Amino acid sequence: MEERKRISSFRDLEVYQNTYNACIKVMMEILPKLPESERYDLKDQLRRSVKAIPRLVAEGYAKRHQKLGFQKYLDDAMAECNETIVGLEMCRDIYEKNMTDCELHDLIDMYDKAGRQLYNLSKAWSKFKDERRDRQTKPAS
Repeated sequence: MEERKRISSFRDLEVYQNTYNACIKVMMEILPKLPESERYDLKDQLRRSVKAIPRLVAEGYAKRHQKLGFQKYLDDAMAECNETIVGLEMCRDIYEKNMTDCELHDLIDMYDKAGRQLYNLSKAWSKFKDERRDRQTKPAS
């Protein structure tokens, strides 16, 4: 069985690392290829959603002691992943000729995986907090 690395910072979370790196790719490789006519629409929306995901993970991690606080940020990050997927699919389907040599398929898959990772993290965190609370309230035998 694979040994898991101890999480001591939001930077240790794989979902943070993946979404941060994907954000850089979208900002450097995808957005510059969109036409100027998308400046206040698709470009702006993608720019905000890709930046929001790693920020929400980091901010939520800071509130991990609050079950609902952390989960709210994870839920918001999942929503931003979905929004990013739709934006990248629009880039692919509307501006296909501009997107040559882009890794759109890989980025879409990565954000889809990140959404699942966030969901699983949220479920695992909820279970962990419930078990911890149960241990603390259980009377000593």
